[in-house]
Amino acid sequence: MKPPPKKRIGILTAGGDSPGLNAAIRAVGKAAIGVYGWEVIGFRDGFLGLAEDRWVELNKSTLAGILTVGGTILGTSRDKIHRMEIDGRIRDMTDAIAANYRRHKLAALVCIGGGGTHKNALRLVKKGLNIITLPKTIDNDVALTDATIGFDTALGIAAEALDRLHSTAHSHHRIVVAEIMGHRAGWLTLGAGIGGGADVILIPEIPYDVEKAAAAIRRRSRRHGNFSIVAVAEGALSKEYAAAFASASRRKKLARSEEEGARIRAELKELDDRHAGNTLRLAQQLESLTGLEARVTILGYVQRGGTPSVTDRLLATRLGTACVGFIEKGIFGVMVASRGGEVKPVPIKDIAGNLKTVPIGHQWIEAARMVGTCLGD
Repeated sequence: MKPPPKKRIGILTAGGDSPGLNAAIRAVGKAAIGVYGWEVIGFRDGFLGLAEDRWVELNKSTLAGILTVGGTILGTSRDKIHRMEIDGRIRDMTDAIAANYRRHKLAALVCIGGGGTHKNALRLVKKGLNIITLPKTIDNDVALTDATIGFDTALGIAAEALDRLHSTAHSHHRIVVAEIMGHRAGWLTLGAGIGGGADVILIPEIPYDVEKAAAAIRRRSRRHGNFSIVAVAEGALSKEYAAAFASASRRKKLARSEEEGARIRAELKELDDRHAGNTLRLAQQLESLTGLEARVTILGYVQRGGTPSVTDRLLATRLGTACVGFIEKGIFGVMVASRGGEVKPVPIKDIAGNLKTVPIGHQWIEAARMVGTCLGD
């Protein structure tokens, strides 16, 4: 008699790259192959590779030596499965993806990613596919998990950058404004700012008054320091911009016609365009208000690169191996979350479209205020 066919699972990485992705791929692959004897394939470049059926076998050889390597051996992309550019045309590839899933006779598909990945994953769950996800993003903004793969590494890189900026700011008696990633959530800027000893921390959750930030720098200059470090999230908003965005967003929800909705969307885009370069504008304002020279450092993609921290390798390994255990038990339509020191399955439908922002009363915010850090409010 022929032995029963081996169970086969697929893996893809989607969205922005993060340190620890390869550690997660390794954990899923080695547990699936070593413990259960399954076959494992990886799809190239996220959901795009799944739509185009570009795949590679993952085995002990391909998984060897990748634990400490940054980036992702599978590649990634930010494509939305229902609006994917194929051959120069925007197409809904949901059915094509489902067909490729079934062609490969997959028992499950593991999707490693952040907010956009979970929206795509939910669409595939609704198509009847066995989907399980792992939370990955340096922004730490995925709902219902304490930590995301990549956050700890990026946090360490950003904090070290602030450490290094202290010496040049001190030597030249300057304000150094460091822009840190985070469009809508301030976890990375807040954590790095506290850990790196920033004097002012500006995050998206707390609209700032530039006058108050300047006043804090002037007080510091008078009392004991002729330099200051300002950590600002790329998505931080002044109170004026925040009010304008909030007003337009409310009116968009209440729009009574497509024409009115289109007009308000254009208004929001114009606000977005005007907000571009906000960090440079902030530095100029602080320079004018304090009389101190200001310089800007934009950390950018350096925060996403390089060797993952041990904490991220451990998190990726814990979540990846638990993921295989859930597949073996037939638990699908869930994200593998780290919660209270335990690994738990959380429904993807409860995560897709939700954003984990910094609560105003969070202990990190309270700690920052207690040590005299200005948060711009």
